Amino acid sequence: MGPAPLAHGKKNARRQRAWLVFEDESGISQQPVVRRTWAPRGQTPVLTHTRANWQRLSVAGALAFRWDARRTRFYFQTRPGSYTDVALIAFVRQLKRHFRGRRVWLLWDGLGAHKSRAMRAYLGRQRAWLTVERLPGFAPELNPVEQVWGNVKGGELANVCATDLAELRHPAHRGFARIRRQPHLAFAFLRHAGLTL
Repeated sequence: MGPAPLAHGKKNARRQRAWLVFEDESGISQQPVVRRTWAPRGQTPVLTHTRANWQRLSVAGALAFRWDARRTRFYFQTRPGSYTDVALIAFVRQLKRHFRGRRVWLLWDGLGAHKSRAMRAYLGRQRAWLTVERLPGFAPELNPVEQVWGNVKGGELANVCATDLAELRHPAHRGFARIRRQPHLAFAFLRHAGLTL
């Protein structure tokens, strides 16, 4: 399935001078993302990590594009455990503060927390500034935020053996900050998803 279903929303967002915001959630665990690395000849690198009882840090991310493709933004939030509708409502509230006075088109997948009764009620009260569109089912490749996760997990989080969740936060935040500072990456992620503004 291609990006055709998104074209209608893109034109409306441009007419409304709205930001297009792609949102997604991911998880980072204490189990390391193993990647090739350099080491002195004859000294094989060894990753030492907790074998059992590893914990997970959840991340919500929003990659935003201005209607005229002149600016990008990346917002994220981390929390232990999973994202629920209550936690995601708090994340959308934070987005509202960041986009104060501007229209936003929020594009996300069909996660249960995105369509719960509490979320639908909250989103129904936000129509003055927020329009929500669901990405096609079973098409995560259409969400450029998926590329953010892969980029950071393959970079700052590669081969990280964290003893606790606090140790995971630092490299994750460093990776997300790098993406914020390099807007060309956001546009590359958008192109990788087969989308344009």
